[in-house]
Amino acid sequence: MPAGVDAPAHAAPVGDAEPPPLDHGYLFSGNGVGHRIDGASAIVWLRQKDHPDDEFLWLQFHDIPSVLDGWPLQHVTLPEAFGDTLREGSRSTRIESMQKTMIAVVNDVDYDFTQKKPPVVATLWLSAGPHCLLSVRNQPLRSVQQVRADVEAGEIFHSPLALLIRLLQEQADVLRAIVRGGSHTADEVEARLLGGQLPKRASLGGIRRDLVRLRRLLAPEPAALFRLVNRPPRWVREEDAQALRQTAEAFSLTLRDMAGLQERIQLLEEEIADRVAEHTNRSVLILTAVTVIALPINLIAGLLGMNIGGLPLRINPYGFWIIVAISGCLTGLAGWFVFWHRRN
Repeated sequence: MPAGVDAPAHAAPVGDAEPPPLDHGYLFSGNGVGHRIDGASAIVWLRQKDHPDDEFLWLQFHDIPSVLDGWPLQHVTLPEAFGDTLREGSRSTRIESMQKTMIAVVNDVDYDFTQKKPPVVATLWLSAGPHCLLSVRNQPLRSVQQVRADVEAGEIFHSPLALLIRLLQEQADVLRAIVRGGSHTADEVEARLLGGQLPKRASLGGIRRDLVRLRRLLAPEPAALFRLVNRPPRWVREEDAQALRQTAEAFSLTLRDMAGLQERIQLLEEEIADRVAEHTNRSVLILTAVTVIALPINLIAGLLGMNIGGLPLRINPYGFWIIVAISGCLTGLAGWFVFWHRRN
């Protein structure tokens, strides 16, 4: 029994099969506790024809070509759809049953709520069977590190599906954290609006775009998930099926919260846009009113400023005051017209 082996991932090959480097490998015994295992020992265990029903492996790789063309295909039955998913690099979250195996795509995200950098999404592709969970990553995932730490701490997992469900729960937790952060930002914007201040739309627009993108990448297709919950493979334990059902419900609630947050942000953006338009119209009205009021005096000043003969009141000692009176009357008439028009 290779359980408890803690050899380096680049251990010597077994026979003519040279294992690619593992990120990590664990062999779970009948009590549900995982022990480290290297690639060579994993091959020895996989070559055994009869495995105890309560034992299984978790093998984590980071090299997709090695998984598609290397030793895992010689010892682990991988559905064709899993290879196609790896080759295509599909990143949308999914989980479905293929023959006697379940394939899944799980994502993790490094999200900056200050909007100073775009979200970074890491993807994990998984194939889960009765005795083996094989996972391939494109870059390190926080959720995998968390589950790995739980395994190292001695947490009990009785099946590959239990590990897969834990990864899905970690992804759901990430979505809930993003929704909470977005709701907090929306609360702050709404409070400023109620206080008569005019916040910027940029922060809300960035959160809304991120929500749309992350919902597309991180949210599993509800129909496929509930179809799997209702008709799981025969090897799935009853407690795992129940946990998967609860995870599906958690995803459904989180997706509903995300949709509600998107709608709320859209309403806040529309209200901000309406207030900006109102301020703009008010500014244009003020500028127009000043222009109209100042038009008579500017026109008279322009006419009297021409250095030509025949200007009226040129030699009249009271000419200046007469012009001032005429300008004042015309300016008052223009002001009355503007404010009467605005009042109507």
